[in-house]
Formats: sequence, C-alpha cells, structure tokens
Amino acid sequence: MIVTTAQLFKHAYGKYAVGAYNINNAEQAMGLFKGCIDSKAPFIIQISKGARKYTDKKMLEAIIRAADEIFPEAIFAVHLDHGDEETCYDCINSGFYSSVMIDASHDPFEENVAITKRVVEAAHAKGLSVEAELGMLGGVEEDIVVEEGNACLTDPAEAEEFVKLTGCDSLACAIGTSHGAFKFKGKQSLHFDVLEKIKSRMEGFPLVMHGSSSVPQDEVARINAAGGTIQDSMGVDVNEYLPAAKLGVTKINIDTDGRLVWTRVHREFFKDNSSAFDFRPPGKIFIEEYAKFIASRNELLGSAGQLEDLRASL
Repeated sequence: MIVTTAQLFKHAYGKYAVGAYNINNAEQAMGLFKGCIDSKAPFIIQISKGARKYTDKKMLEAIIRAADEIFPEAIFAVHLDHGDEETCYDCINSGFYSSVMIDASHDPFEENVAITKRVVEAAHAKGLSVEAELGMLGGVEEDIVVEEGNACLTDPAEAEEFVKLTGCDSLACAIGTSHGAFKFKGKQSLHFDVLEKIKSRMEGFPLVMHGSSSVPQDEVARINAAGGTIQDSMGVDVNEYLPAAKLGVTKINIDTDGRLVWTRVHREFFKDNSSAFDFRPPGKIFIEEYAKFIASRNELLGSAGQLEDLRASL
C-alpha cells in the first residue's frame, strides 16, 4: 500500500527512523520488499534522476506497482531523491509519487528558498510532501559531486528560518555524513550537537539524514577478495541511527550499502563460476542477500516490527 511520507513521519517521529532505499531494477525491488516484509517494517522507495533514466521512468514505476500487488501487506511511500526543479514538477504531475525532494542546497540561501518555495506550492496543490536540503554533504552520488572542502554543516538558525520561509515538510540536514562509499577516514562521528540544536528550534519537524550507508567492512573485504579495489572506505556507525531518530530524524537514506551487496554477490559468483553467463542465478542470490541486509538495517533503524501498529493508525 502506497502512503504519504507525512503519514510515515507522523508515526515514526521520536521513536524510530524510516529506511529510505534507492532502487534501479526488479532485483532490488524484490529484495527490498521481501526484507521489509520479513522485518515487518514500513519503508520509503527512493527513485533518483539516474534511476529514472537507467531504463525509463515508466518501467521503474511499473516494477513498483507490480511489487505492491505481489506484497499487498507492505506499507511504503514513493519518493523522488535529489530532484532538480524540472524533475520535481514532472514527478508531481505524474500522480505516482508520495513526495519529492528538491535539492537546491548548492545555491545561495535566498535562491534555495525561492526554488524550494515554488516546488512546495506545486506539490501541496497535488497533496504531495516536499523534502528540501540545507547545508551540503561531501562526496559523490550519481551526478551530485561536492568536494569535501566545500561541504558544510547545516546552521540551526538558518534551518528554522528556511522551513518558515519555504513551507517544506521535511529537511535534509548536513550533520557529518557524506555520499558514496568513501565517506569517513578514521573515527569521524555524526554531529549530534548540531542535530540537538536543530531539534530544539524545530520540535516535531521531520529531519532527514542523507549519505547514511555504513559501508560494511566485511562487504568491502569480500569484494576486494573477488577482484575489487575499494580502499579507505568508511561509513556511518549503524549504532548512531536510533539515537539520531530519537532527535527527530525520521528518514535515513541508505543507497551505497545496497550497491556493495550487489557488487559482492556478482563478483563472487562469476569468480567462482568463470564459465557462467546466465545472470539469473546471481540475481536470485542477490534478492535473498539484499532482503537480509534490508531486514538488518530496519532492526537498527527501529522500524522493524512497526508495520501493524502503523497500519492500525492509518
């Protein structure tokens, strides 16, 4: 059942975070739905600009509609991840999405406000929610590249002003995470001090954490053992997910980790089966492995076991 992100956030706020997972194909969709049903967790499907172009946006939407029929007990929202203004309008007018994200965080504050406000007005007219971003995360995610020297944490006072000026429904904050596999070096942690200040100014307002993959070291080691060369990669400490949720983070984005699971499964399969050419056997393995990974992340987010209580509240 497709619901709005606002409905998910209302139930989750202060208790747990809803996992927001990017998908690009049928195998990811099947693994995601299976993992969330197994862990009895609501979730958010994220579709990026890149995913919409990978095959065709209609193909991806059809996959999601089919999964909704295959797994009728699932409760989830469909969200545009990191959209520009044009893509936001296209998704708003499609009638398929629960919410859109307008990412104008690379623009000056005033321009970010103006762009976000226009998208909010268009989305609210159709009953959709809008996620915006303030502050810039370092790293790489598809066509988004921010050099670490240009990354900056969200200013709590600016966050409060931004929400008042734009009317956005949730805010992605820069609190120390970054996009891609190469996130942290050493033992860098989330800036809970910044998060606490934002929450104190905006009690009850849903916050979003981007770039939150943990980059599991066992996955990296297995990829490298099977011929990969991923080095110096660190991610977010998974034990910080729930403390962040208690401080108002209701949506946590996890994308890179899923790609690592895909890479590990396929590298190992074809390394061990060098004469194989059928993509379906590793695809089946990936679906099961991704489902297990999703279920494990939902446990850490606190969303596991929340499905029936959410259903009763809708």
